[in-house]
Amino acid sequence: MPPDLLIAGAQILTSDPSRPYIAAGWVEVRGDRITAIHDRAPARIAPETSIVAGEGCVLTPGFINVHTHAILSMARGVAEDMGFAPAYTMGVPHGHDVSAEEAAALAQLGALEALCFGSTLINDSFVHQDVALAAMAETGIRAWGCGRIHDVDFSRVHLGDWQYDPAIGDRTLGLAADLVDLFHDRDSLRTGVVLAPHAPDTCTPDLLHKVRALRDAHGLRINTHVSQSKLEVEFIRERDGMTPSELLDDVGLLDDRLISAHCIHVSDNDIDRLGRSGMHIAHIAKGNLTHGTHAPTDRLMAAGAHLALSTDNMHADMVELMRWALATGRLQEGRITDRWQPSVVFEAATMGGARALGLETELGSIEVGKRADLVLFDFRRPHLRPMTNVLGTLIHTGQGRDVETVIVGGEIVVTGGEPTRVDRMAVLEAAERAAASLWTRARAEAQRGAV
Repeated sequence: MPPDLLIAGAQILTSDPSRPYIAAGWVEVRGDRITAIHDRAPARIAPETSIVAGEGCVLTPGFINVHTHAILSMARGVAEDMGFAPAYTMGVPHGHDVSAEEAAALAQLGALEALCFGSTLINDSFVHQDVALAAMAETGIRAWGCGRIHDVDFSRVHLGDWQYDPAIGDRTLGLAADLVDLFHDRDSLRTGVVLAPHAPDTCTPDLLHKVRALRDAHGLRINTHVSQSKLEVEFIRERDGMTPSELLDDVGLLDDRLISAHCIHVSDNDIDRLGRSGMHIAHIAKGNLTHGTHAPTDRLMAAGAHLALSTDNMHADMVELMRWALATGRLQEGRITDRWQPSVVFEAATMGGARALGLETELGSIEVGKRADLVLFDFRRPHLRPMTNVLGTLIHTGQGRDVETVIVGGEIVVTGGEPTRVDRMAVLEAAERAAASLWTRARAEAQRGAV
């Protein structure tokens, strides 16, 4: 049978270690799978085969962004300069302020940004995920995630009032269990659930034990924040007499099924413990450095932890993120070494993300038999020439805005930089209205609190 789709004549960065680069390749797709990779154009092309021209372009696997909060695009341009996370800060919109309609609009904005910049799967967590996951999936992206699980009263945290309520924990855990039934599609992988206990300081040990039981019952992965602030570390030390890493180990969540976001404020013992567990770092290089901090990724990887990348909440450009991750690694070593080269961060953005989600046999590289999640970058631009080393050029001078075409499961969902499934301006306008309403309410609350 002829292929449904043929990507013709592109340079290919495969993320397959057995053949990482192809100078000119023709990739055949039938259904949602890659069925063949050729070094030359096929002798005959069936009239029913759609052709995507690849000359002058670079083809990569779709990026896998393992830790996002798409709805928090509402705080873009503000939260980066506040010095602390929105959930802990007065005067900005919070998760409990967001309506279901607003969640859908803002989540779709964040997903659309990620998709147009070359991410084919995002692992998201925040509120109203029953509507958010559906809204994100409408764009064509693989929308994985979970509502944040917690038993702290988040309506009080930004006021400095930490109260735990078992009823809140039961409700958020129950919503997560419902999502598994609704969205965990093990066949198409279009949507999926990764349980998201928010953080060690917003979950009691009792709740974390329940999260572990739900994980084991369904064979799921865990995504959480770990040692993202000094406040978290000090709080857990006072509450539980241990570090956040020790707490996760104590409740049975610290293993290779854990995706740990941030990992900034970790001790030598924490690094050894995290490394031995084989957990996956959701390295938020830009977000961390924007706030004047960085994770000791060099030491964590040396200890045995696995590197994956995530943009978190203020942008969704994985190309830019690879550049920041590379710079962070080199800052730690104080020089350019073999440990921190473009190939390392490219692997983290592709196969590293796939492994973190347990999808390495399906996604993350351009290989025959894998799902056809593909991104075509237009290198016919001054900042991307000459094409002496396309991987180095992509990492050092490329941008998500250079994406021409995105294919998810064999379907073209972005062409000419524009989405095919949704109306870009309609998405932008709905998100703008939602953000304006949320900021109006948040500022009013702050003024009342100041009186």
